[in-house]
Amino acid sequence: MNLTKLFSILIAIVTLSACSYKDALKKILTDNPDILIEAMEKNPDKFAGVLNKITARSRQAMDRMNQQQEMAQREEEFKNPKQIEIEPGRAVSGDKKAPITIVVFSDFQCPFCKRGFDTVTEVQKKYGKEVRFMFKHYPLPFHPLARPAAEYFEAIALQSPKKAYLFHNEVFTNQQLLATEKEAFLDKAAQKAGADMTRLKADIKSDKVKERIQKDMDEANKLGVRGTPKFFINGVSLTGARPINDFDVIITRWLNKN
Repeated sequence: MNLTKLFSILIAIVTLSACSYKDALKKILTDNPDILIEAMEKNPDKFAGVLNKITARSRQAMDRMNQQQEMAQREEEFKNPKQIEIEPGRAVSGDKKAPITIVVFSDFQCPFCKRGFDTVTEVQKKYGKEVRFMFKHYPLPFHPLARPAAEYFEAIALQSPKKAYLFHNEVFTNQQLLATEKEAFLDKAAQKAGADMTRLKADIKSDKVKERIQKDMDEANKLGVRGTPKFFINGVSLTGARPINDFDVIITRWLNKN
């Protein structure tokens, strides 16, 4: 930047009234972006530090806002829990008389759902007969093996809910093999769960299996599910792969209320 141009800019800034200073300065910098570029090139570390601080503060503010929104929504859902359909004949894991029902809309190929599975496993061990668990399907379009895995699960569930959840556990425990071995892995997981493979291959093509998966997806959309995993604990929602403490807060409150 030549001295004449710099001098004219400085004169303009000095002669600004207080009320118009901000807008005028913004216009000067907009019209002369080379001022900022030159300053950033000469002081990259200072600018990087400032940008990092701004980004961190922005993220903290967003987190606080999200937490406030979640807490407000949670209070509303404790008053008016979401109604999740549990049809007769659908596979449910745990004691039917359990006071707490955890329903998840999930995707067998989603890495966050794998983390959610790990947490639910902890929850089941901790609370025993006080919780029951139901897996519902929300296979995401960019996970090509999620839908086939869902079809296997429901086809096995027609034989035995227990075997369906053994299959469910095997797939999530070894999720990396789903990506590498594809449907061959699903066959292995089904066999390990004790499924009748001849019946499985017939049932997997049935309208009943397709209708169950589609019904879950329709319900998820109606509930406003936009990603996986999405949990509902007696109708109170919990979004994403969350630590067990987040489950404890909701479960304990329901148990105390009951």
